[in-house]
Amino acid sequence: MRKTGPLLAAALAALVGLTGLTPAQAAGPDPATIEWAACAPPAENFECGTLTVPVDWKNPAGPTVELFLSRQRATDPAARIGSLLVNPGGPGLSGATFATFDFFSPEVRRRFDIVGFDVRGTAKSNQVLCSGDLVAQYPDTFIKNQAELDHWRDFSTRMRADCKSRTGPVFEHLDSISVAHDMDAVRAALGEEKVSYYGISYGTVIGQAYAERFPRRIRAMALDSVVDHSAGRERYFRDTAAHAQGAFDAFVKWCAGEPRCALHGKDVRAIWTRLKDRAERGELGRMTKSQVLRIIFNGSYAPAWYSAAEQIARLDASAPQAQAPLRAPGDFHLPWQLFCADFDMRIRDYREYTRQLRHAKADAPDMEFNPSTLTVNSWCLSEPRPIPYPQRRLRAPGAPPILVVNSRNDPITGHAWAASVARQLGKAGRLLTYEGTGHTVYDRSDCTISTIDRYLIELKPPAYRASCPAVPLEPPAEALKPNDFLLQDLTDRLTPRH
Repeated sequence: MRKTGPLLAAALAALVGLTGLTPAQAAGPDPATIEWAACAPPAENFECGTLTVPVDWKNPAGPTVELFLSRQRATDPAARIGSLLVNPGGPGLSGATFATFDFFSPEVRRRFDIVGFDVRGTAKSNQVLCSGDLVAQYPDTFIKNQAELDHWRDFSTRMRADCKSRTGPVFEHLDSISVAHDMDAVRAALGEEKVSYYGISYGTVIGQAYAERFPRRIRAMALDSVVDHSAGRERYFRDTAAHAQGAFDAFVKWCAGEPRCALHGKDVRAIWTRLKDRAERGELGRMTKSQVLRIIFNGSYAPAWYSAAEQIARLDASAPQAQAPLRAPGDFHLPWQLFCADFDMRIRDYREYTRQLRHAKADAPDMEFNPSTLTVNSWCLSEPRPIPYPQRRLRAPGAPPILVVNSRNDPITGHAWAASVARQLGKAGRLLTYEGTGHTVYDRSDCTISTIDRYLIELKPPAYRASCPAVPLEPPAEALKPNDFLLQDLTDRLTPRH
């Protein structure tokens, strides 16, 4: 069995801003083609290129944006099926870098060219840039009163204007429907009649947008760790809190049965409550309550529960700490605008905000809320109407079987979301459940690899509601992983680590 699954989060953290993937020569001017060339070191064994597409697909004669791509050629050209387009999620992680990873099984790499492109507004495809000085003023996303909400609304308005001025016309066209059109342009430029696609986390929103717009151009589509784009604002808030609570409950159960857990034999829930209270009193230095909650989010991603338990134990035994300042020199890449273009998360006032918190806490008494949801709730406050790709049920008439994959306990994209998307797809939806904890399923076990590979290669999906057993978690503990889909709080990224 390949053991790379729990290590994926660390690799994903390096995707955005990687400088080694630069075309050795400029792509040709024809927007319908990709001029491939060897990538710059250290990725010279792969091919890189660019594809020019319209900023606004409704105005193809208007401004354009260059998409950056990479390709890992099939290792057996005689057995090659075609191209497999991939996206690692985020939003904002580099698909071009992900395509160069040794992530897929040897059989998939033998049969497919692995192709990734940086989604518009990210990495090397006209990434969203914002003032570091302004970003350093980022308020706490846990809003405590109407005045703080008003301050956040003003701050998000200023941030939006600043980021738009630094990013250019593409800033207003970052929605996943636009990305789906980009993906179809990549398909055509590759000479593929139909798309084979594998997307993780936020990459599943792109997949859903493509299935909605181009259902008959799909050869195979595997959606791994699924975001439910039909979840309205209030359901989104409650669902993401419930996902976090499920991961926390699984962590507590694991620790009770694992003597090597640093909290074994202790009242984990009482310790957890004490840490949250200390954070609210400012006794944990730079760590806010939201950042305490991220210990479980990040720890449940791999999962890296040995490390999570050790961090909780250290914090519980620590003395009060001083608050460190935020620092963000120069321009700062913030991909959150992609989310604002796909989800209407705006709230009217503090009364609505507290109602959402109250309902979320009812579903998640220990986790209370999802800190990433608070981040996007705040960041998207000033998003103007209409939202380019607002929440709606997925309809993909004429689509072939689409494989929907999820862990039973995923801290951010819960199993209920995957089941919902599979239902929305009707007969085309095939749900595969990994009966364990973690975010990203593909290489969790021999069962998950072989099931997904068989679908991608042979177009043979599993039976409805198929499952793969969980793989036991074993030490040595992996370090806590920064994960995708907005899990890394801005203050985590800006504050020096000690």
